[in-house]
Amino acid sequence: MDFEQSLRRTRSASVSARSYAAGSKEMTVRDALNSAIDEEMSADPKVFVMGEEVGQYQGAYKITKGLLEKYGPERVYDTPITEAGFTGIGVGAAYAGLKPVVEFMTFNFSMQAIDHIINSAAKSNYMSAGQINVPIVFRGPNGAAAGVGAQHSQCYAAWYASVPGLKVLAPYSAEDARGLLKAAIRDPDPVVFLENELLYGESFPISEEALDSSFCLPIGKAKIERQGKDVTIVTFSKMVGFALKAAEKLAEEGISAEVINLRSIRPLDRATINASVRKTSRLVTVEEGFPQHGVCAEICASVVEESFSYLDAPVERIAGADVPMPYAANLERLALPQVEDIVRAAKRACYRSK
Repeated sequence: MDFEQSLRRTRSASVSARSYAAGSKEMTVRDALNSAIDEEMSADPKVFVMGEEVGQYQGAYKITKGLLEKYGPERVYDTPITEAGFTGIGVGAAYAGLKPVVEFMTFNFSMQAIDHIINSAAKSNYMSAGQINVPIVFRGPNGAAAGVGAQHSQCYAAWYASVPGLKVLAPYSAEDARGLLKAAIRDPDPVVFLENELLYGESFPISEEALDSSFCLPIGKAKIERQGKDVTIVTFSKMVGFALKAAEKLAEEGISAEVINLRSIRPLDRATINASVRKTSRLVTVEEGFPQHGVCAEICASVVEESFSYLDAPVERIAGADVPMPYAANLERLALPQVEDIVRAAKRACYRSK
């Protein structure tokens, strides 16, 4: 299929992709993740959970609440504080056909286990000529929280998304969290599942379809959260909420912004991004991570390669500051993208800045 055909299919598929979260019920991201794990453990006895404090304490963020009592210690493993150890055990279990869901208390700690994630999990299918599948999920909070300093605030989306053999997902809403985590657990390949600590307690509308136990979102498919015609804003995770707030402010000034929630960082839905840019002729990308070699940089490269002749303005790239995260609250805010940064960038792209 050529790129033009892919764009046409994207336009027709985007309508159904936007139709789910129209229900009157609400669910927190925490409950969405918990229910997804619970239902997948109930449906498949090969699925099990492991990590620090996931059992008796019910998870550092209560994502695994109630699972130990329901499924017992043989499927909900409390591990020692040794990421390299329990991640290696998880990868070995996946080699043997089980489906581990490995929780990191924060993805900053996954650095202790990165050899197992990259060299053992991500590369084994290719190196075995397809003979070895590694159905494992690495999940936990990623990126900045609040006042936890440089060693607990980094975004690892670009790190893991650069690795062939991994799939990398980043949910925003409860529907995202529920549908994408189910897809990750069912997938035959290793999936890095990047959550956001500050979103756990947020409630989102969720449809009856999304509450069904069979519900699952496609990996590699973005969602158009808001239709627009003047500028495209592409982002993921918590920044989707910021982009939607920015779009509301822009609308007050007569600028119609289209907001794309990536959902999937790898594979990246280039077709949806480029289809939107070809409609609006302008692009603003937003991420919390560092600017150099970031997710935004890859998106901008894709648009320049595929849709350069459609652009009416230079692409705008908003990212976190190129420094380790400061601890002081005022400096932390300055180091992260804010709604006003997105508004300013969109206005520059539309030649509306003062």
